Amino acid sequence: MAAPVSGVGNPGVRSSSLNSTSFQKKTRSKLLSIPGTRPSVQNGQLLVSTGVTSLDFLLGGGLAVGAVLLIEEDYYDSYSRMILKYFLAEGVVCQHELFVASAQDSPNDILQELPSPIMDDVAIPKPVEQPRLSSEPQDSLDTMKIAWRYQNLPKVQSTLTSSSRFGHYYDVSKTMEAEIRQAAKCHCFNLPDHPQQTTPSYSPTLESYSALLKSLQEVIQKEGFAGKSRNILRIGLHSLGSSLWGDDLCCCDNPKHTHALTTFLYGLRALLRSSLAVAVVTVPSHLIQNRALMGRIAKLSDTAIALESFKGSERETNPLYKDYHGLLHVRQVPHLNCLASQFPDHKDLAFKLKRKQFSIEVNFFLLSLFTFDIHTFPFIHLIGLTCACTESECNLSFWCIMFFVQHIKYLLI
Repeated sequence: MAAPVSGVGNPGVRSSSLNSTSFQKKTRSKLLSIPGTRPSVQNGQLLVSTGVTSLDFLLGGGLAVGAVLLIEEDYYDSYSRMILKYFLAEGVVCQHELFVASAQDSPNDILQELPSPIMDDVAIPKPVEQPRLSSEPQDSLDTMKIAWRYQNLPKVQSTLTSSSRFGHYYDVSKTMEAEIRQAAKCHCFNLPDHPQQTTPSYSPTLESYSALLKSLQEVIQKEGFAGKSRNILRIGLHSLGSSLWGDDLCCCDNPKHTHALTTFLYGLRALLRSSLAVAVVTVPSHLIQNRALMGRIAKLSDTAIALESFKGSERETNPLYKDYHGLLHVRQVPHLNCLASQFPDHKDLAFKLKRKQFSIEVNFFLLSLFTFDIHTFPFIHLIGLTCACTESECNLSFWCIMFFVQHIKYLLI
């Protein structure tokens, strides 16, 4: 026997029960709309630009918010420092807040060296010139090009529009204007300004790293980057692991503070995972004697790249690398919110610094040595003739091969 239903025969009760249904239309969740950010097409992660468009492409579209980018410095800290400046300059243009920490140079000095952005985001349309009659003076025509009520207004100037596109270009021959730089809110951490205390030998962290992590935590909580704020905090940490931070990783093979930097990276990643912040850390890897420790440091970061500069080496005068300033090695690729990470198609990457662009390219010249097809180039067998040479002729034969491969593309045009 069916259970009695209350309200049977009452149309008012029946209509109210139909109107109060639990069905809700499924809609897409709204992503955060923050200037200078965009969602990733691969995993939906919020991305920011590093300031280098080619590096953004290498990282899968940009640097994920809440991630750490580790840069292994070159020998003279020239190009790694430049990428850090690009990262901070992009934050100024996008009106993000900055946090700069250094133990050698003052953070204010680093901010004063930021490259100047190229102000071409807004294209000003030019008025169409009308044919001028010979009887009319030029001055009268200039006053009649626009309405008389707008004639005395100041002309429109191109301004920075951070939301117009993702990533900007910068002129490294000029520094950023003080008005633009001072418009961004910046937090500085200069290690000499903080009193140092003696770190116990059993402590896994250094006092300098503890003070830096504490200062970061205070800024994130005070400025509301843990969830309330609708802005991004860009963190730039310069030359961690050096002796200036009190670390002995660069001094001996068996340092006392082996786990100091790795413990700091653990705390930094845990802090960034729950906040709208992103960090770029530079490490002098060429000074760290323990290579296994350097491998662990790279694994503790979300993304790791290494810069190998040609300055002061034999490759600087090598004609094979005349178009580049160094090589770029990918140590760690990001794998956030995905099962498998996307690795670059080519591992032979090189970089060059121009006046208006820091570009990362695939070194096709080295790849071309191994990708020629005998059916495509039937005269490639001429290279094999140089293999049957004496020891004194090997150097000449090598340069003959290089010359042949370098100029073969001009033979096909």
